[in-house]
Amino acid sequence: MSEPLPVVLVPGLLCSARLYAAQIPRLWTCGPVTVADHTRDDSMGAIARRILAAAPPRFALVGLSMGGYLSFEILRQAPERVAQLALLDTTARPDVPEAIAARRAQIALAVSGRLAEVADAQFMRLVHPARRGDADLRELNRLMSQEVGAEGFARQQTAIVGRVDSRPMLKDIRCPTLVLVGEADELTPPDRAAEIANGIAGARLVTVPDCGHLSPIERPEAVTHALLEWLHT
Repeated sequence: MSEPLPVVLVPGLLCSARLYAAQIPRLWTCGPVTVADHTRDDSMGAIARRILAAAPPRFALVGLSMGGYLSFEILRQAPERVAQLALLDTTARPDVPEAIAARRAQIALAVSGRLAEVADAQFMRLVHPARRGDADLRELNRLMSQEVGAEGFARQQTAIVGRVDSRPMLKDIRCPTLVLVGEADELTPPDRAAEIANGIAGARLVTVPDCGHLSPIERPEAVTHALLEWLHT
C-alpha cells in the first residue's frame, strides 16, 4: 500500500469500541483508526451523516451487524469516500415483521430499566454455543451495553427497524470488499453473508470456524488476519 489508509470501524447494536479492541492496534499499522459514534441518532440516514462528518475524506470502512447496515447507508450517501469495505456478520435484508416486533419489545424493556436483562438474553444468541458459559465474554457484552445505554439502544433499534433493503445496491459496490461471518452465527447466518458476497463483484467471503455473531471478540485473531489481508489488497 503506497500511503496509509485511514480505517473507520462501526460497531454493532449495543456494542461499543471494545468490540474491536483486539483489532485496533494491528490495523493502526496500516493507517489511523477511528471508531464511529452510532448511538446519538435514530435513523440510518442521520447516523451515517454523523459518521461521514467525522470521518477522513477517504477511508476503509468496517462494519459489524448494525455497522454493516450503516456501511450500506454510508455507501448510498458518499460512495466515492469509501476506498475499501469490510462487512462482518451482517445482512443486506430489511427486518421481517416478527423481528420488528421483537425489537420494539426490547426497546420497551430497556427504557423501563431492564437493559441488563436485554443484554444477557441477547448474549445467548450472539455467541457460539460453546462460549455461552464464558464469563469474561459475557461481562464484556454487559460492559458494552452499559456504555451504549438504554437511550442509545432505543435510538439504535429505531434506526434498524427503519432501514431499507440493501440488496438492490450490491451490484453497484465497486471497492475491494471483504464479507466475513461466523460459521455458527444465528442472527445473520452464513447464507446471508454469501448473498452479499455473491452480489458484490469480486467480493471475498471468509467463514470463521467455531464462531457466532460477535466474531471480533469471539475469534479475534482470525478476524484481525482477514482484515489485514483485505487492507493489503
